[in-house]
Amino acid sequence: MIKIAICDDEQERIELHKQIVEENLQQCKVGFQIATYNQSDNLLYDIVEDHFFYDLLLLDIEMPGNTGMELAEKIKPYLPNVKIIFITSHIEYAIDAFELSIFRYVPKNDTEKRLPAALQDAMKLIELEDGKVYTIQTNSRLEKLPYKDIYYIERDGKNASFTTANGVSKVRKSLQQVYEELDGDEFIFIDRGCIVNIIYIMQIKEGMAVLKSGETLPISRSHLQEVKEEINQYWGLHI
Repeated sequence: MIKIAICDDEQERIELHKQIVEENLQQCKVGFQIATYNQSDNLLYDIVEDHFFYDLLLLDIEMPGNTGMELAEKIKPYLPNVKIIFITSHIEYAIDAFELSIFRYVPKNDTEKRLPAALQDAMKLIELEDGKVYTIQTNSRLEKLPYKDIYYIERDGKNASFTTANGVSKVRKSLQQVYEELDGDEFIFIDRGCIVNIIYIMQIKEGMAVLKSGETLPISRSHLQEVKEEINQYWGLHI
């Protein structure tokens, strides 16, 4: 069940966006729930105080109270994997939206044309991130790590160390063995000692992989071109 929230201070816009969402998700044949808000502060309260969960948010940027930009920044710690689509009449916000790891930017004057494509791409990504699990099993413990929660995996002596949304987990295996067991297109070697989940790479800058968290990981020279090509190929296939 995909959970979606629409927030806009104009009721007419809420109804339009809700109609577009309903029409497109019915075509995608996925179950969904839609909540609507005409005050950004109410959405923020529900997420922060009442721990409401959403997979996707459609946010107007220009709203009284918390703007869409401020809202996105405040809820990211609570919903780190949420997909956010900004809808705005001010194109200059697009650069800031990128810095906030916003999934897509849709101009208000082109909503009916651009929003359906953004929704379909968001559904593909949510589906892609969901369901896959890597299992660590030893004599003393059984631990399941959802692929969508794995940021990167590093070699740590004779162990492979998983950095995830919930902390660090280790397994006594080589990185190559873990990579083969993962068998997922989203995982790539950026260095002999590090595997990264492409989903969390925001950009490649000065030989470093910049993650959504702001963390940076070095890419070896021998892997740099291959990493760029694999990222482009991955998103070309999946989005």
